[in-house]
Amino acid sequence: MANHPSSPPKKTLSSSSPFPGRPPVKFARRTSSGRIMSLSRDDDLDMSGEFSAQNDYINYTVMLPPTPDNQPVAGPGGSETDTEVKSDRAGPYGAAIGDGGAKMDRRVSVMRSSNNKSMLLRTQTGDFDHNRWLFETKGKYGIGNAFWSPEEDDESYGQLEGVSRSDFMDKPWKPLTRKVKVPSGVLSPYRLLVVIRMALLVLYLIWRIQNPNTNALWLWGMSIVCEVWFSFSWLLDILPKLNPINRATDLAALRDKFERCSPSNPNGRSDLPGVDVFVSTADPDKEPPLVTANTILSILAVDYPIEKVSCYISDDGGAILTFEAMAEAVNFAQVWVPFCRKHNIEPRNPDSYFNSKTDPTKNKKRPDFVKDRRWIKREYDEFKVRINGLPEAIRKRSEMYNSREEAKEKKLVREKNGGVLLPGEQISVTKATWMADGTHWPGTWLSPSADHAKGDHAGILQVMTKVPENEPVMGHHDVEKLDFTGVDIRLPMFAYVSREKRPGYDHNKKAGAMNSLVRASAILSNGPFILNLDCDHYIYNSLAIKEGMCFMMDRGGDRICYIQFPQRFEGIDPSDRYANHNTVFFDGNMRALDGLQGPVYVGTGCMFRRYALYGFHPPRANEYSGMFGQIKTEAPNYQQMDTQSEIELDESDTQPLASHPDLNLPKKFGNSTMFTESIAIAEFQGRPLADHNSVKNGRPPGALLLPRPPLDAPTVAEAVAVISCWYEDKTEWGDRIGWIYGSVTEDVVTGYRMHNRGWRSVYCITKRDAFRGTAPINLTDRLHQVLRWATGSVEIFFSRNNALLASRRLKFLQRVAYLNVGFYPFTSIFLVVYCFLPALSLFSGQFIVQGLDVAFLSYLLAITVSLTLISLLEVKWSGIGLEEWWRNEQFWVIGGTSAHLIAVVQGLLKIIAGIEISFKLTSKSVGEDEEDVYADLYLVKWTSLFIIPLAIIVVNIVAIVIGCSRTLYSVIPQWNKLLGGTFFSFWVLAHMYPFAKGLMGRRGRVPTIVYVWTGLVSITVSLLWISISPPDDTLTSTSGNLPV
Repeated sequence: MANHPSSPPKKTLSSSSPFPGRPPVKFARRTSSGRIMSLSRDDDLDMSGEFSAQNDYINYTVMLPPTPDNQPVAGPGGSETDTEVKSDRAGPYGAAIGDGGAKMDRRVSVMRSSNNKSMLLRTQTGDFDHNRWLFETKGKYGIGNAFWSPEEDDESYGQLEGVSRSDFMDKPWKPLTRKVKVPSGVLSPYRLLVVIRMALLVLYLIWRIQNPNTNALWLWGMSIVCEVWFSFSWLLDILPKLNPINRATDLAALRDKFERCSPSNPNGRSDLPGVDVFVSTADPDKEPPLVTANTILSILAVDYPIEKVSCYISDDGGAILTFEAMAEAVNFAQVWVPFCRKHNIEPRNPDSYFNSKTDPTKNKKRPDFVKDRRWIKREYDEFKVRINGLPEAIRKRSEMYNSREEAKEKKLVREKNGGVLLPGEQISVTKATWMADGTHWPGTWLSPSADHAKGDHAGILQVMTKVPENEPVMGHHDVEKLDFTGVDIRLPMFAYVSREKRPGYDHNKKAGAMNSLVRASAILSNGPFILNLDCDHYIYNSLAIKEGMCFMMDRGGDRICYIQFPQRFEGIDPSDRYANHNTVFFDGNMRALDGLQGPVYVGTGCMFRRYALYGFHPPRANEYSGMFGQIKTEAPNYQQMDTQSEIELDESDTQPLASHPDLNLPKKFGNSTMFTESIAIAEFQGRPLADHNSVKNGRPPGALLLPRPPLDAPTVAEAVAVISCWYEDKTEWGDRIGWIYGSVTEDVVTGYRMHNRGWRSVYCITKRDAFRGTAPINLTDRLHQVLRWATGSVEIFFSRNNALLASRRLKFLQRVAYLNVGFYPFTSIFLVVYCFLPALSLFSGQFIVQGLDVAFLSYLLAITVSLTLISLLEVKWSGIGLEEWWRNEQFWVIGGTSAHLIAVVQGLLKIIAGIEISFKLTSKSVGEDEEDVYADLYLVKWTSLFIIPLAIIVVNIVAIVIGCSRTLYSVIPQWNKLLGGTFFSFWVLAHMYPFAKGLMGRRGRVPTIVYVWTGLVSITVSLLWISISPPDDTLTSTSGNLPV
């Protein structure tokens, strides 16, 4: 084969092949688009002409590789020789071939190097000549998951010891979670509008300050101060919303990693870490035991490895009613939990399931489902009757035993007196509360006495279901019950806990109860993760724990302190009059915080990392310095430094390593050796799986396959000891360890401390709601709930938990978000003043500006339009509805003028005068009409929180009447001031409409005389005001007063 440089447009080749049996050389033409077109004919083709160019034709020899599906005919000798391809132009893969075989030899030599294994396992690059590679490798496809020859010689590809086809057939490593960013078409305009509105507010405030109303400086001054604070408050609220994100989980990948057979897990057991579920309750009268029992049933039936789940209930009241209701719930769970597993029931709260309005047979294919459902429904009805009858049963039982004890005492007295009972002798028998086994109840008695009263009783710990076996226990057919053949009938471990309470000890309310559960659970089960639920929040999605575990077990999951789930509520009126769903916060603010350092902890529906609750630092953290935290550096590892310092120095010589108090390491956990030994175990078991190079601080696969040991008497005795009231003395519980004490909103403070140490949190919004609960729909209960939250925020503002004092590990915008938590109640002071300003304007005949000129109206229009557009885009990326957004705005004004203002006053009294604040549990009772599920909505329970909002409504209504009368009776009416004052008064009344509707009660129950007297009083007051302060017959101009 030869080249002819004298005629470049035409390449002449011999039609015969130098290799017998091989196809002849073919001609091809490269088109302008890069496509190769075959021009082969039986005879040579002469394509030279006026349309030809020098590089139109390529001298190219095609050597068909001897692949399995295209074997060439071998020569007589069976030998194959390499053909040297020479050309002065680039080959089809961009590499020059005209230099001879040197470059190709170097390329092929790579395949024969010692690093063949890594090259074969990665994706081939674009400059790799696959055809040439097949030929050089003796006509084989090579190695991979598409084709693998068992006779493959390792010397052809270098050293491939330990590599087989199974290595290629394994599924590729997959992350368990992924971020789903908000579309830039929504987020970019949103951020731009925020900047525009900030600039408009600055320009507007400058214009307001430069243009005072000289006729009413007092009105102008108050409005300026309020508007400056509102702008500052809006800025604190909007800045953390600039980076919202969404997240998604992959449950299939979680199942493949932790629950499938593998070399490290030959039996396919679950390698997932354990989870301890905490449920808190305090008073069975306000928190019905049936509601709590349904929550426990939903937990026991959760779709998670049974041997890895443990459930604990904290009864802070020590009530026997709660204790026996839990015993009934465990008994009913023996049939309810297998029924849920057999038929894949959702939700697994029996009360919610049977009251669901959807078709129960949807997606159910087993022929015995209808029969099973009918049977289990009858069992649940009987269970409810037993729960409802418990108070009477306990009372009768106690009376019977007390009567028996009294009879015994009388018998002893008679025996002492010779069989005669003296008439004046009194026999005193303690009115005890008795358990079903004939022993005294160690908790609170129905008739309180010493050592058996609220705040004064012994600690109680009762394990009601044993530790489940490691292997599944399959059910069988039972004629009297259901057919559970092939269904795992095991139950998770369940324990009833009531911590010890004694007079003289500060038990720290819910935070103290949670810390007692943390210690007791560490002794009994020591799950590395803790799920915290209120007694009225049940598991609505049985896969919720697995959804949260995807984040904890993913790469980087070792830096996550908790997973916060959104709160969803049932039993809310369709119009959501008082914004009980709170979707603006849960779907807007919390989703935006997830794009920073994570959402705040809101008290329930949260999965904690136990090691983070103990006050330790994350394995890796960053510090942010600069005015806006723009300088990011790696934080020092104080835990490692502290270990080294203990080796080098004596304890008396050591100095605090951290520059911030929250960064000091916890030291004082108490005197329980068993508890302190469990800390390292919980930390190790909570690590993600080390199955990829990108996973740091991981654990080896198969480390959590060993069965849990059964509980013994010394272990349970140690668990009882750590819930005693004296255990926390001289320890750091409540200060650096566990739930933090000192605030009625211990949840926010606990999450803040974790973020301050460098941990991050994640917001997990599942497709199906993870948890559902109840919320107070009565106006009084709702305001008292908001009052408790606002009071806790005021306490945070005046404590060392103020974000102004945070460490450098807290991101700048996360710091702004926590600042807003402490600042927002103080907005109520300015809000109350601003709500009275329209009425004051109508009373005085003045306005906050000199006149409704073009500049003021232009600024007002621009600010309003920008706020509307921002709200629309926020609705777009958060997924909330416009009606929900408007309901939130209305209740922000209602709560701000009532509960928030009282919270500020209470917080100041606590700081200045040391007056402690006490709150009562919100009652779950309903109204008189039991047939109406929303009967509680119409109940009017008078409270002092109604005074200020009611005054705002009345004053603004009277002011509108007075303003209209003043203008009508004026010689020269000033309609612009009337219009301005009336517009803003109606704006205030529009926000107060749900409050006024709540005071009216049920529609049709308000007598007509109320409306008549309201109108008469308004007209009378307006006429009286006009007679006292008659209209001023002057015409006011911007330059002064001109008498007419």
